[in-house]
Amino acid sequence: MKKNNAFTLIELLIVVAIIGILAAIAIPKFSALVDKSKEGATKGAIASIRTALSVYYSDNEGIFPSDNLSILTNSGKYLTDVPFAKLPGTGHQNSNAVAAAANVAGLITDTGGWAYLNNPADHEWGKLAVNCEHSDSGAAAWSTF
Repeated sequence: MKKNNAFTLIELLIVVAIIGILAAIAIPKFSALVDKSKEGATKGAIASIRTALSVYYSDNEGIFPSDNLSILTNSGKYLTDVPFAKLPGTGHQNSNAVAAAANVAGLITDTGGWAYLNNPADHEWGKLAVNCEHSDSGAAAWSTF
């Protein structure tokens, strides 16, 4: 009697079903990891912009930029480019736009990108925030970073 070493149709269907179940579990987890990495990139980006602001402040004897931060990228001394704010789950596109505000009350306009308080008359002059009123995955408001 000859022995057949092939897989049966039932065995193949079971393997395909198991792979489908594993994929159904893994894909949402992977998606959440991608969102977390975008949040981490945004938090790192705001730290680098704030560092550039601090260096500018020191170089200019206690004066922050009074524009939309383009002066930080003009010569490349502080930043080569303003980094992107990536805000997953908020509906905002990735943006490196800087919205300048004259007072703290008008700082966050929920348009994505960055918000910068450029008014020397305001007591919080030089404040930088993520221009979003939504929360990140940890339920913290983006504007608090």
